[in-house]
Amino acid sequence: MTIEADRHADFTGAEHDGREGVVGEGTLRAEAAERRRAALGRRVSWASSEPFESDATRSERQVRARSWREQEATYLLSTFARDIVLCTFVPTTVLFAIHGTSAPQLVWGVVIGLVFVAMTALERGYDRTGLGDGPLEFESVLRGGGLTAAALALLSVTFKIEVPRTVMFGALPLMVCVLLLARHLNRRTLHRRRARGDSMKSTLVVGDAVSVDRVVADLRSAPYHGYKIAGVCVPSVDTPPQTSGVPLLGTLSDIPQVVVDGAFDVVIVTGSELSGQALRRLSWALQRTQAELVVAPGLVEVFGPRVSLEPTVGLSLIHVRHAESSKVRVLTKRGFDVGMALGALIASAPLFVVIGLAIRLTSRGPVFFRQTRVGKGGVAFSMLKFRSMVVDAEARLAELQSRNEAAGPLFKLHDDPRITRVGRFLRKHSLDELPQLINVVRGEMALVGPRPPLPREVDQYGEAMRRRLLVRPGATGLWQISGRTELSWEDAVKLDLRYVENWSMALDLMILWKTVNVVIGGHGGR
Repeated sequence: MTIEADRHADFTGAEHDGREGVVGEGTLRAEAAERRRAALGRRVSWASSEPFESDATRSERQVRARSWREQEATYLLSTFARDIVLCTFVPTTVLFAIHGTSAPQLVWGVVIGLVFVAMTALERGYDRTGLGDGPLEFESVLRGGGLTAAALALLSVTFKIEVPRTVMFGALPLMVCVLLLARHLNRRTLHRRRARGDSMKSTLVVGDAVSVDRVVADLRSAPYHGYKIAGVCVPSVDTPPQTSGVPLLGTLSDIPQVVVDGAFDVVIVTGSELSGQALRRLSWALQRTQAELVVAPGLVEVFGPRVSLEPTVGLSLIHVRHAESSKVRVLTKRGFDVGMALGALIASAPLFVVIGLAIRLTSRGPVFFRQTRVGKGGVAFSMLKFRSMVVDAEARLAELQSRNEAAGPLFKLHDDPRITRVGRFLRKHSLDELPQLINVVRGEMALVGPRPPLPREVDQYGEAMRRRLLVRPGATGLWQISGRTELSWEDAVKLDLRYVENWSMALDLMILWKTVNVVIGGHGGR
């Protein structure tokens, strides 16, 4: 078997025995010339004992890989060290402030801090794949706090040691809040660096042209994930991807050499062109290049607690659970929503009075505006808002339809003449939506969820969009923190579906935190 034939067989899973009449050597060479671009050095089979790269190329790759891995290690170690400092400082300070400075209080503070860090680590809080991206690191802090409380309770019962109540009801919740804030600020710093092009992994995307286009477009739109798309490989150079600005570096059989020549950090495999034994052999080849292998399955917009990997009889099975499959999670979310909404209603009572007076004194009509919206399971309900438009706004909608600036079933008009002066301010800062807290308490809405749709919008829903009705609509959501009315209809639907498929308490807390920043800044106001 020739080297090129061996190499081609390794990646396609096909076998060639080199006999005349099966696959001729000349045919293989002609095909190789048509399918492969020139390499920087001599090509060899990944399965051979010869190296992929020259000494100079290897040295360059090792420098680049070391630079990236050092950045990643520095971020992880700094997170770990900061957590230890904060987790020991916070409880010690609280105990000193309440019980006075003493050795026992210092011991309690240090022990609690170290236990908290250990429990966070147990919940994958220092997993490098979760740091700086996604809700995993926030979920790990919350779970770490819960496990720490359980550990302290077990310690108290087992060894008859009295744990200070100050710790359980003061220091521990404060530690969770401080760590969440610290990680949020650290993540924002990292994302700013990535927006400038720093701390990025040089990424090669491989697969069929259509799948490659989709993955490249998605990752380009969100550079904060840390993937810098520097090249692609497809089955044939005759059918290149449509993505502009990304060089086509070869075919699928060229991947290992392309990775070496370009000193790539990550290879993302998408589509069905590389699977089974071919994917397994590619992983073996990439072990010699030190590049990471990432597989992007065809299953989109589903991740987090709904997805788990299950090894079965030599297969890696992806188990996808149903949305809202856990009653405990649903009840926890409902309890959290009611408690937070009641607290917010009490705290904002004076603001309700001020806004109500401003509306009544500046325009004719009621303070509240009631509108029929569609909730969970397609059940209609009356959603409350502070009135921000003139009284006959609904009747005047038909005459403004020709000026609609939104695609899909939404209506959006930048200078809508129906909005009052006070209403424009309320909308900019989302204050008109405060009465929806009442809908949350009544069980018609949640604090976080998809945007509550109008009945006429639901009438135009397709199968995918109807999944938005699987959960309660929210007073805020991913759409609120990602652009609000600046979003297109397609983007808003995509964000809502992403939430429906992957919601969690950690994600809800993150959205609520970001909503505060959006509301104060008035970004994307209507």
